[in-house]
Amino acid sequence: MEKKKKDKKMEFRTRSLLVWLLLMVLFYMFWQGNVDQGLSQIELKYSEFYKILRDSPGDIRLVVKTENLIRGELEDGTGFRVMIPDEDRDFIALMRENISDFRVEPPKTLLLQVLFSVGPILLFIAFLWFLHRGSRGGAGRIFSFGKIKTRLGTDGQDKITFNDVAGVTEAKEELKEIIDFLTDPKKFQRLGGKIPRGVLLTGPPGTGKTLLAKAVSGEAGVLFSSLSGSDFVEMFVGVGAARVRDLFEQSKRHARSTGKGCIIFIDEIDAVGRQRFSGIGGGHDEREQTLNALLAEMDGFGTDESVIVIAATNRPDVLDSALLRPGRFDRVIIVDSPDVKGREDILKVHVRNKKVSDNINLDKIARQTSGFSGADLANLCNESALLAARRGKDEITMDEMDEAIDRVMAGPQRKSRVINEHEKKLTAFHEAGHALVSLLLPNVEPLHKVSIIPRGMAGGYTKLLSEDKNFNTKGDILDKITVFLAGRVSEELALGEISTGARNDLENATKFARNMVCVFGMSEKLGNVSLDKHSGPVFLGRDLVTEKHYSEKTAEDIDKEIKTIIDQCYHISKQLLEKNREKLYLLANTLLDKETLEGDSIRKLLGIKDKKKDEQDKSS
Repeated sequence: MEKKKKDKKMEFRTRSLLVWLLLMVLFYMFWQGNVDQGLSQIELKYSEFYKILRDSPGDIRLVVKTENLIRGELEDGTGFRVMIPDEDRDFIALMRENISDFRVEPPKTLLLQVLFSVGPILLFIAFLWFLHRGSRGGAGRIFSFGKIKTRLGTDGQDKITFNDVAGVTEAKEELKEIIDFLTDPKKFQRLGGKIPRGVLLTGPPGTGKTLLAKAVSGEAGVLFSSLSGSDFVEMFVGVGAARVRDLFEQSKRHARSTGKGCIIFIDEIDAVGRQRFSGIGGGHDEREQTLNALLAEMDGFGTDESVIVIAATNRPDVLDSALLRPGRFDRVIIVDSPDVKGREDILKVHVRNKKVSDNINLDKIARQTSGFSGADLANLCNESALLAARRGKDEITMDEMDEAIDRVMAGPQRKSRVINEHEKKLTAFHEAGHALVSLLLPNVEPLHKVSIIPRGMAGGYTKLLSEDKNFNTKGDILDKITVFLAGRVSEELALGEISTGARNDLENATKFARNMVCVFGMSEKLGNVSLDKHSGPVFLGRDLVTEKHYSEKTAEDIDKEIKTIIDQCYHISKQLLEKNREKLYLLANTLLDKETLEGDSIRKLLGIKDKKKDEQDKSS
């Protein structure tokens, strides 16, 4: 390995030296040509030059003699050249006497003449040869635009198996059949079963799509070729299509030579598999040619070759329909964010190689991290390890885990920020309003923590233990809106004024109210209708220009219904806080004193029972 590195380093130095040498020679030739051009503008006869030399030698500024050739420059800047006879001693003596700047230069040897005439051409040829040799080794790509350079992984290099993947149980079950086919394809072929041409993994970023593909390769023990969709895109037309063909040719060749299977993993396939020419977004000939080549290759290679394409994307809505049809991507596997059990399993994987305290409660951490992806949880464990090292501890404790959760969700604490007493008091009443109303309403998640220490862009925060729900009732959403508005209500009741701190709360409350009216059909006036045609991310070529499919009168009714919902929830929040004003002041003053309070401490302080424990007691 070291010898290869030294050889590559020596080759790079040689090539660099050759390039600099070529540039120096070309610069010298250019400079010499300019000098010659500047000194050889007119051709004088011998008699003309002799007359100037004899009658007005002051008009001559410079003369250079090389054998029979004289080059020079007149006072007006005009260059000249003249041929003189051999052995004309009087003429040379006359020049020596009359010209102040008279030089004699020796002639170039035959070797120098050949070197200056043929050398640059040979040097340029050698330069091209070095580039060509480098391109064959993959170091240069001038002659190999159509070749694809994949990242290869086999069972002997950092093998990843399903033991390293957690939180996606259903997706793993779906992929086990792919492994069975790669390890024993005849088991399916004897019954007439065909190889799955492709598997599309789709889901939010960070949920483990790439890791799943690597695990499939590790379990099956086959070659794993990975690349990104952007690797096919180049400025040269036709290069992407050529690279697609080269990729599949390499994979087929490997499958034939080893007798095993091969997995081609294309990450972010939406970069090349996007819908072809679609209206206002315009077309992209190079990308569409690449997509056409991919479509042809996926529907063209034989079923006897165990080559499976696994692709990943978080935007399946923009993919071309021809790519998603059976026969190309036969299976679409959803890799969604993990539930509470999945998050706990992922945390177990990530703390496996870390020194953690015995008091670590992974179930509690999993319940605090609703909505976290696998990548978020990996970052959480890493942050907690960094915090423990920063504090000089020998192991990670729950304190570091809790702090890491807050850092990932809201950003690091800004303890150095100077806050005046009025702003601190306003923040305390704002967060106390959120916390108190969340404890008083029946359909709100349990309160976990309240803090008035600034984090990230937030002046303070109230954290609830979010629950993994597939559905929300109308009462759930209305209670959430009421909690969002409680911060502003508390400011108004306690301080007699409102602030800009409720900006994010108002955005969230309005979004929930709009979804109730336009998406979920929860408006009493408009009824059970969906008025939101497209609520996902906008695709330029398809969704930029959309028509409203309801009248202006309906649009006016939508605005009225949203305002009605907001006003009703605001009124409920105000009633609750006015009725429990003493508890509001007690909680706010305690926050001013301690800055951060846990949910259990707040419930004990205010004498409010835990809703979940109360429900369990009633049911038992």
